[in-house]
Amino acid sequence: MNSGAASFDELDRKIITALMANARTSFAEIGSSVGLSATAVKRRVDRLRETGVITGFTATVKPSALGWRTEAYVEVYCEGAAPPRRLAEVVRNHPEITAAMTVTGGADALLHVRARDVEHFEEVLERIRVEPFIRKTISVMVLSHLIPDSPEAGATQAVPPEGG
Repeated sequence: MNSGAASFDELDRKIITALMANARTSFAEIGSSVGLSATAVKRRVDRLRETGVITGFTATVKPSALGWRTEAYVEVYCEGAAPPRRLAEVVRNHPEITAAMTVTGGADALLHVRARDVEHFEEVLERIRVEPFIRKTISVMVLSHLIPDSPEAGATQAVPPEGG
């Protein structure tokens, strides 16, 4: 995989846009819409995968269909300077954390959490808070998604284990 900046043209952008809208679209359908043969589209998709522009294909699942009806963002504030790798170790231990990133501003990290209900969310929050380097957390519950087709509105990873 190439770690440098990816090079791609307008046709590649159109192919990527079509795959992002529906990864199950056939190469023939994409080719028809961008003016290429199915074989040419496949060659381009293969190149985009090899260079790391396309990193994979996934199914988007409605979280509530899996029993995950509560969602929140949690700001995490650490004692001292907790290294990102230590934060990464912590979040890997919580299958309810669907995204995590270090951020600028007052908080050290921002976590996206999904849970069955508020009680389950509270359990997750308590498990996060017991980490010795975490000073405090601030949670914001999601009420609704204003952009329902956004990646944040749907699960894009493996289903957390039962009883999570």
